Amino acid sequence: MNAPFSGSRAAALRDPFAAFVCDDETAEQLRPIAVEHGWSPEKVNKGGLRNAIQTLSVSASPTILFVDMSESGDPLNDINALAEVCEPGTVVIAAGQVNDVRLYRDLIASGIQEYLLKPFTPDHLRDAFANAQMTISGPRTADVATDKPNVMAAVVGARGGVGASTIATSLAWLMGDKASRSTALLDLDVHFGTGALSLDLEPGRGLTDAIENPGRIDGLFIERAMVRANDRLCVLSAEAPINQPMLTDGSAYFQLQEEIRHAFEGTVIDFPRNVMVQFPHLLTDVQVVVLVVEFTLAATRDTIRILSWLKANAPQARVIVAANRIVSNVQEVSRKDFELSIERKVDVVLPYDPKPAAQAAKLGQPMVKIAKSSRLAQAMNQLLKLTLEQAEDEGGEAAESQPTSLLGKLGKFGLQSLAKKDTQKVALAKS
Repeated sequence: MNAPFSGSRAAALRDPFAAFVCDDETAEQLRPIAVEHGWSPEKVNKGGLRNAIQTLSVSASPTILFVDMSESGDPLNDINALAEVCEPGTVVIAAGQVNDVRLYRDLIASGIQEYLLKPFTPDHLRDAFANAQMTISGPRTADVATDKPNVMAAVVGARGGVGASTIATSLAWLMGDKASRSTALLDLDVHFGTGALSLDLEPGRGLTDAIENPGRIDGLFIERAMVRANDRLCVLSAEAPINQPMLTDGSAYFQLQEEIRHAFEGTVIDFPRNVMVQFPHLLTDVQVVVLVVEFTLAATRDTIRILSWLKANAPQARVIVAANRIVSNVQEVSRKDFELSIERKVDVVLPYDPKPAAQAAKLGQPMVKIAKSSRLAQAMNQLLKLTLEQAEDEGGEAAESQPTSLLGKLGKFGLQSLAKKDTQKVALAKS
């Protein structure tokens, strides 16, 4: 659980363990196991989740907290209330009698470490506490040293329905799979985002919790809130109720970007146009903006406007214009006229290919994964290469201001090798 707390002095006063249970049987199971870990058995309290909320609202949170939800009428809301009074770094183990996979997923998404179904055995408790201690002592994602410079890319659609979210998902997947970067996909469309949906994942409550409580955002929050798609890709998305406006000044989004930037080697942000216009400061640290367009009159007009806006509000970002769902000779505006109108070239053309799109939707997989050897995949690989070149260029600029080292040469060679491998794979696919 993560909530603001008053600094190092408060952290120093924290107990290593506390439990709030509903019945004597659970208390009798917990006390000897607490003694095994060197914890005081007197820290096993009666009163369950409600007593935990009342107690922790006026005292420091323990490092490991066990709460019994057996008497809770609304477990999810009560856990969220507990989150409000818990300090950062508290590992919460919950227990209850409700055997519901949806409740389990919601509880895990809300930030608890583990949910134990009653009745459980002492061995179940020992395993839960062992995992909690590993979480506390193990290395955080943000602490992992890496030689790869972080690259942050925002994907913006010139118009609604141009496929920006689909491209963002595929780009994030490629960044993890092809470039071997730990990658985060941040979907800022809080009510209608498809980042988790397109990967067949439950979005969880991480993003909505961050917006409602920006003070909870830290490295541990990121570690718990993000949903893992595979070993190299994590997703932070939401499906907030459409009758629930998410009021924010943008500070939560900015803090999320900062924490993710330190925790991952690559970040892809699905950036709705309304969020871009409302919170321009969110593009301050973005290195690449992928502007997804289509060859229509309306998209031509809006591309001109957005390019002008980006020049004024994100001058540090490299803009990549990617035309999506293009069918040869069946366009409202020709590519030549489009490029003349926006006064620059289109960098990447992604052809329209309905079959892999439909298959990807059915399987809950990125479209580029389904169509590995297609022209669409080749174009997406080109987009990935252009995106990563920004990180390589910035690394080169930094190297120019410092003495050249052997490690620096090896790092540059590694990026060149990746580009060479991509070229070879595309050539094999064509043959």
